[in-house]
Amino acid sequence: MIPSRRADEIQPFQVMDVLARAREMEARGVGVIHMEIGEPDFSTPQGIVEAGIDALKCGHTHYTPALGLPDLRGAISRYYSTHFGLQISSHRIAVTPGSSGALQLALSATLDPGDEVLMADPGYPCNRHFVHLLAGQPTGIAVDETSQYQLTAALIEKNWSAKTKAVLLASPSNPTGTCCPKSELERIVDVVTKRNAVLIVDEIYQSLVYDTEPESILSVTDNVIVVNSFSKYFGMTGWRVGWLVMPGSLNKSIDKLAQNFFLATNTPAQYAALAAFEESTLQELERRRLVFQDRRDYLICALKELGFVIPSHPQGAFYLYAKSSSLHQDSHEFVNDLLEKAAVALTPGNDFGSNNAQDYVRFAYTTEQSRLEQGIERIREYLSDR
Repeated sequence: MIPSRRADEIQPFQVMDVLARAREMEARGVGVIHMEIGEPDFSTPQGIVEAGIDALKCGHTHYTPALGLPDLRGAISRYYSTHFGLQISSHRIAVTPGSSGALQLALSATLDPGDEVLMADPGYPCNRHFVHLLAGQPTGIAVDETSQYQLTAALIEKNWSAKTKAVLLASPSNPTGTCCPKSELERIVDVVTKRNAVLIVDEIYQSLVYDTEPESILSVTDNVIVVNSFSKYFGMTGWRVGWLVMPGSLNKSIDKLAQNFFLATNTPAQYAALAAFEESTLQELERRRLVFQDRRDYLICALKELGFVIPSHPQGAFYLYAKSSSLHQDSHEFVNDLLEKAAVALTPGNDFGSNNAQDYVRFAYTTEQSRLEQGIERIREYLSDR
């Protein structure tokens, strides 16, 4: 059977290839240190797990409404109120199969074939792939340390075209871990609003920030689509539950699309997610956030000592986007060689775009401190042996 041309044109995640080869090495008895995958090493908090088990025992295994369990939509609404001081009606919230489901709904509800979406390069690869699957035009804008690897209003204006329909940004971002300052978000909102275009903001790492209090674009404007998730901060990656905050004008369209795409998000997982907002769970999540901060601070210093350059200080998520060009001229070859010779797994920059990608690697500090330290020693030995 011949796959579609569109499917053929989608590029696979380089990180998944790295992970597959790392797993093969582990099957042969090699102890690989994983710093490639953007998945917290912590298990889902016990309260969430128990809520999921209780949901199954109580027979909560039928479809919920397409936009999600009403109780969960209400809980997310209260979370915005208690933690961010924002009054977001539950009617503007859709529960989705992960943040990928939320992004699929957001783009499907706003794009027509040929529409252009501006986004940062480097950036999360699924963003451009989803736009491409909808016959849109993903346009990466080269960003660097001068803007903390974030889009700016000036860059958006400079790259705007007659086809531009939407702007997609992430704060904190993957792969750089940087945040877009509120003052810049305000300018971006002004630019996009004046052009009657769509602004989509990925906030899945919203509460994983270390130097400032977490914020939301929703404190700047309601005329925005926000993508969020229970995966990263709440430790529910495999449960596949995310959410979307939308302007009220999109409610019917999003509902209709969700009915057709998914029917509904996993029901027991939605009941489990209700426990994510319990005080005991939030206390545990805060403890974990501080552990991630300690790992970040250690890794920044350790990598600089090895000769890596961290062009912009990462304020959130759990990634370091490190310049490796002084150590190897091609990051993809560097990652492959490091895995084979030192059993350390990283992600090459070309997973995230084409903007000087050969000069960068991404470190994910999603493994315990002792393993990070072992990884640094292995890289040190690898570099000294070259």
